[in-house]
Amino acid sequence: MANALFTRMLQATERGAFPRVRRAAWKASYTVISSVWRRPRWRFMNYGYIPAGPAFPLAPAEEAERAFIGLYHQAVEGLDLRGKAVLEIGSGHGGGAAWLARQGGVASVTGVDRAAATVARARALNPGVPGLLFRVGDAEALPFADAGFDVVVNIESSHCYGSMDRFVAEVARVLRPGGVFTWADMRSPAMLPALEAAFAHPALEPLATAELNEGVLAALEAMEVDKAAEIARQKLFRPVLREFAAMRGSLLRTALETRQTLYLARRFRRR
Repeated sequence: MANALFTRMLQATERGAFPRVRRAAWKASYTVISSVWRRPRWRFMNYGYIPAGPAFPLAPAEEAERAFIGLYHQAVEGLDLRGKAVLEIGSGHGGGAAWLARQGGVASVTGVDRAAATVARARALNPGVPGLLFRVGDAEALPFADAGFDVVVNIESSHCYGSMDRFVAEVARVLRPGGVFTWADMRSPAMLPALEAAFAHPALEPLATAELNEGVLAALEAMEVDKAAEIARQKLFRPVLREFAAMRGSLLRTALETRQTLYLARRFRRR
């Protein structure tokens, strides 16, 4: 049953069908998973990324979350964040936004998520980080004034949206001229033309593109044992959690391995 429901959600996402229903279904799914998976330090909701080559530096307290932080590190690597106002759209439990806020000299980091329960959890899991704020907001209708941010980050969230066109237009609206939009998420090859069309916004200049499948799979493998132990403690939601966690043999894990699903990263500058 879990496989069938998950497959239908993925297929509907790929076709772009029923955008309002899909948005509601993804929101409900992540809210339920957030309430079920109650690890005290579960501050990240992404699949992680372990790049090839030397490991990037982290504080000792951050090492346990290295794989998750990897997606944020690659998103802002090389950017000067000093004095910058950063917005994360789809901030989830807030671990990524908190890590960004701890980078030297960042002026502020705002994390926005559509689910009020998720925002409340982010605040509870990341207290006392200077310059960090979480609020409820819709990625397709952001509750911010024009040109209010220097950097916009979006990690593994946009597959839940009803309209990439509206989302990208909102990103362009809230970015200051010269600001940077950095994005990473999964798409099937069939979805690439629509993705390219959405990103072809006249106010956004492409800077970089990458495929992250290898590093994401390395992160999933590194976290397999820990996730399996957590999922084993569940009963009612165990099959669903296995699929959403992309465990070995799951639909999504197999799709990433066979490149039927691509994990992509893009970076743009606001003209």
